[in-house]
Amino acid sequence: MNSPADKPAALRVLIADDEAPARGRLRDLLGDIAPACANVVVGMAANGIEALRLLDAETADVVLADIRMPSMDGVELARHLARRSPPLPVIFVTAYDQYAVEAFELAAVDYLLKPVRAERLATALGKLRTRQLSSDLRLAALAPNERRHFSVSERGRILLLPVADVIYLKAELKYVTARTAERDYLLDESLVQLEQEFPQRLLRVHRNCLVAREAVQGVERVGEPDGEGRWEVLLKGLAGPGERLPVSRRQWPAVRQALGL
Repeated sequence: MNSPADKPAALRVLIADDEAPARGRLRDLLGDIAPACANVVVGMAANGIEALRLLDAETADVVLADIRMPSMDGVELARHLARRSPPLPVIFVTAYDQYAVEAFELAAVDYLLKPVRAERLATALGKLRTRQLSSDLRLAALAPNERRHFSVSERGRILLLPVADVIYLKAELKYVTARTAERDYLLDESLVQLEQEFPQRLLRVHRNCLVAREAVQGVERVGEPDGEGRWEVLLKGLAGPGERLPVSRRQWPAVRQALGL
């Protein structure tokens, strides 16, 4: 006979669904299966942004996330959770038919088709002990749209920085600095990966710098008239006057083409 010490700890579950009845049903189902699959609900959120904020204060072992939610959907939420250390597993909850669900299965620890059955929920939670969270590549295959937010760790909190607010990104040491009109943020991400994820939004102007295309006001050649000179990108949207970014000789042909010069 197993002693109480042999029993696995209760799974800490966070529920994210924009419909209150759906959240309540999942909470009730988790209570129903608790004798066989020990769990505790640590929070309920109406979208991915609320879920991330709740996770600032609560630890969880798994997130049950609806696919379609306002502000931040389940797939973008999963991308943020995949970047945590350690990554936080996600089980998608969907209202789609079986054909769509087959595609979702590629990108999650498991999926639950609404209306969720207690037995199916218990099976999905059981998989957590043997399966890992899918890679970003699989999440991208499920929903190829770009993220709308960056996750920023700051003073023990997770801040959500809208991608649209970023004017440029600059690699410095092992971090990337994201510059907005108001301030700088540090991202624990790769400049190369960001360039690949946002090819239409970001333009490389230097080996250590990406600029938001919409923030480019123009370019200007600087240096001595008789010298070699160099090009700089003029920026809009910044409070400080005259801030600009140097363009490397290697990147100048691509920058000129991208800006239609």
